[in-house]
Amino acid sequence: MNTTSWEERARHPDAQGALAEWFRVTGRAEWRNPAELRRVYPHADSVGDCTVFNVRGNNYWLVTKIYYGHQTVLVRAVLTHEEYDEGKWKNDCDSYSDLHLHLH
Repeated sequence: MNTTSWEERARHPDAQGALAEWFRVTGRAEWRNPAELRRVYPHADSVGDCTVFNVRGNNYWLVTKIYYGHQTVLVRAVLTHEEYDEGKWKNDCDSYSDLHLHLH
């Protein structure tokens, strides 16, 4: 999988190790569907068009959009529990416009 948006890690320095591991695993993955992803990350949750991962012992939430056919993962946000609970990130989980922008 190709991954984008590594900038989010700078906001949460204590999560950098866990995020680096997630990027390493995801960068080597060739998931074709959510079932294959869940073999590696069984607690990943689908929310609208997004897939949400728990990071660093559930201290952070990694919000992504995964385009299996293009083998691309877009990182939308790395959130604390407080930010996640606010729910603003959900506004980004119902649009496919990112794929068009990313591929062109």
